[in-house]
Amino acid sequence: MAGNLAARLRPLVWRGGMRPGYLVIGTKRGGSTSVSEWIAEHPQVAPCRTGKGSHYFDVNHHRGEAWFRSAFPPPAPPWRITGEGSPYYMFHPLAPQRIAEALPEVKLIAVLRDPVERAWSHHKYEAARGKEELSFEDALDAEPTRLAGERERMIADPSYDSYEYRYHAYLARGHYAEQLAHLGEFFPQDQILVLKSEDLFAHPSEQLARVWDFLGLDQVVLDGLRAHKVGASSSSIPEAVAQRLSDYYAPHNDELFRRTGIDFRRPPRGGDTG
Repeated sequence: MAGNLAARLRPLVWRGGMRPGYLVIGTKRGGSTSVSEWIAEHPQVAPCRTGKGSHYFDVNHHRGEAWFRSAFPPPAPPWRITGEGSPYYMFHPLAPQRIAEALPEVKLIAVLRDPVERAWSHHKYEAARGKEELSFEDALDAEPTRLAGERERMIADPSYDSYEYRYHAYLARGHYAEQLAHLGEFFPQDQILVLKSEDLFAHPSEQLARVWDFLGLDQVVLDGLRAHKVGASSSSIPEAVAQRLSDYYAPHNDELFRRTGIDFRRPPRGGDTG
């Protein structure tokens, strides 16, 4: 019996600790914290010692693999899998390749929120934390200048941590199809699960059933689920700004729908509806 247990656990071992089998990779203000917390409640999921995640594949990569491994416990029943999450993994230009090199068989979970609402919530979040002084509209206007050359510098110098790219990419973070295409350069589709945030919070048990199946876990129903770090609603966005964002994201949402079937497309306002 002990030999059979050791044989089952051997593929999960990573130099003494459990090898991460899943990563929640984004998006920021999209529900990734809730998904990470809910996955950790499954009895077959081993906890990450750093809480939600280590940020190893984005801003802490310089700490080294041994530091990352230390975030995960040794295998023990009934655990089948362990993992972590960072909403920056999907957006950071170097993270997908780093993940593929360290964990080529890992399962990736992306939680996507309507990009208009996500951008609004993101700005509110950074302003509340003292990381944004501009109004939402001014921040949108400033984004091209703020982000100019930052992605290229991050790629050229892996030690460079871009403050602007990390905190002020309100528009760019919503380019979901582009980010998923980048992930697809390193991972097959069957290792990527894309969830719609709105469906997740409306029907959490139904969406978590997809997660359990994706991760190879027993189906369980978690009681008392509550959202973590609930973001601001878009209801208070000025109508002109909401329309600006809707127009901006239209081609991105079309491509996302074509790629994944997730639909954030918005009907045109006014005009002929016949």
